[in-house]
Amino acid sequence: MARIVRDRDGEGYFGSRVEAIDLETGKYEFVNGPVIGKCLKVGTMTAGMFSKRDWWCTTPVLAILESTDDSVRFKTKNSTYTFYR
Repeated sequence: MARIVRDRDGEGYFGSRVEAIDLETGKYEFVNGPVIGKCLKVGTMTAGMFSKRDWWCTTPVLAILESTDDSVRFKTKNSTYTFYR
């Protein structure tokens, strides 16, 4: 199950649904990690029954800082995140 964590405060979310969203067109695609120029959305396929949220969506990805088989650290307009595959 994928997980995203914001570096500065440890906030984030997890789920089996990972999408890259193009804000200009509104189109999305299922991906295995962040895509430069697109927002990364991580969440559940169904509503989070025991949670206050169903997904986490970043601002557009500006740069991939570090990548391993298990994780990707990346920067957006507002924050730096680590995405765990």
